[in-house]
Amino acid sequence: MTDNELHTPGEQPVQEPAAEKKLLPSLANLNPLRARKDEDSDEGEGKKKKKKKTWQQEVLEWVVTIIAALAIAFVVRSFIFEPVFVDGNSMYPTLRDREIMYVSKTDYGAGFFGIPFTDIGFYFNVGGDPERFDVVVCHYEDKGYNVVKRVVGLPGDTVQLIQGDLYVTDASGLNVGGYDRQGNPLPIDEDFIYHKGHSNFGPYTVPEGEYFLMGDNRTNSLDSRDKGPVKRSEIIGKVEAVLWHTIPNRLDDQYGLQVR
Repeated sequence: MTDNELHTPGEQPVQEPAAEKKLLPSLANLNPLRARKDEDSDEGEGKKKKKKKTWQQEVLEWVVTIIAALAIAFVVRSFIFEPVFVDGNSMYPTLRDREIMYVSKTDYGAGFFGIPFTDIGFYFNVGGDPERFDVVVCHYEDKGYNVVKRVVGLPGDTVQLIQGDLYVTDASGLNVGGYDRQGNPLPIDEDFIYHKGHSNFGPYTVPEGEYFLMGDNRTNSLDSRDKGPVKRSEIIGKVEAVLWHTIPNRLDDQYGLQVR
């Protein structure tokens, strides 16, 4: 006991309530009902501040959404890809009637400026140029419809059919199909052809900026042999894949062929 601590006999020393002060709850905890009431009051004020949208605002949101969707569809169709239906069997067996093709425009093609999912508008060149034997979709400007064919002649090529066999001489004068041991030109080995027939055509030199197209089902195809070559601006894009197949095909039924 220090000099300042004085106690009578039997009396316990009185401790200061400093520790108890630290353990005292806050005023809010002493009155939980009041704290809950304050929270409910804040939430109520927040709900009151939130205004209901007017019908004009609702309409504006719908208009913005539709415009954004159309803009995305325009960009996708013009510069990325376009789904196209096959109409007819001129490209059989590579493509079958009523199949849906994936037409890519990332390598080359013709962008479309107009109303998405319609043919109302016009096309413009995108990317590079088609290569020989690419399967492409082209838009006949004078006819107003699309066709799918295979590129067999590039600008400057000379195309000729002899008894159904295809001969192509490129712009440099070389035979694309090669030569035999005697140096005679060989026809192109077209393993994609369904029925080439025995017709003769040409020789025909493809003009600059144009492409010579033919169908894989040569006996049932209206193509550049009848309509002439197509302009570069008329080629919409390259067929990369088939999104939906039609099975069976009536040609399979007619000729007893197996569907690939």
